[in-house]
Amino acid sequence: MNASPNTRPKPFNGLRHLAINVPKYDECLAFYVDIMGMKVLRRASDNLTYLGCGNDVLSLGRLMSEDPGVGGYVDHYGFIVDTKDDLQDWFEFLSARGVNVLDTPHDHSDGARSFHCTDPVGNVIQPIYHPAVSGQHFTGP
Repeated sequence: MNASPNTRPKPFNGLRHLAINVPKYDECLAFYVDIMGMKVLRRASDNLTYLGCGNDVLSLGRLMSEDPGVGGYVDHYGFIVDTKDDLQDWFEFLSARGVNVLDTPHDHSDGARSFHCTDPVGNVIQPIYHPAVSGQHFTGP
């Protein structure tokens, strides 16, 4: 760990992705690819596809029930960190601050590493290290 649990870690490096769950999964997938021009980055399963949109990702999931629930169709949103150490720092900091942490940092099959927590109203946030984009810095207009 690089930071004390009482000191806020290095700032996030942007919003990595937005994850939505939709009832018309196949139709939405075709819309985002064929109409909106996004590229399929990875099909994680028959119910989850990651779509590229410039430097960002839309995670498109199949809604498994009639009711999208309190958050509507938004499942979670992910903030990118530059290193796995930064991710661990955020995990320890948020845990120490009493944030509702849902899981521990874990590896993904594509080399990413993340964990999940909630904001005060229950929105799920995923701090994530992803080797394809972590460490990149973009300047604004």
